[in-house]
Amino acid sequence: MAAQAMRSLRQILLPEEQIADMAAMFKMMADPTRLRIINTLLVSELCVRDMAELMQMSQSAVSHQLAALRNSRLIKFRREGKQIFYSLDDEHIGQLFNQCLEHAQEKE
Repeated sequence: MAAQAMRSLRQILLPEEQIADMAAMFKMMADPTRLRIINTLLVSELCVRDMAELMQMSQSAVSHQLAALRNSRLIKFRREGKQIFYSLDDEHIGQLFNQCLEHAQEKE
């Protein structure tokens, strides 16, 4: 490939920092438990207790995963009295989940 074409390609490629941020997000979504949580939150906003019961997991295990998802800005929370309710951070998370599911369901 010609040097000019290589320079042009380099200019349009994403910066390494953005690639690293994307890799971190995919890493967070690579865990089956976290994907189950995202799937659950696609359906309904829930508190830890209800999510743990629905997923048949301990509250501490769910809380641990929720903290990781929250730190990665994949989910958010709101407080209602003493309860905390979790939901997806924005519609992009659901879109990403659904596109991944659609790809996984494709037949060769």
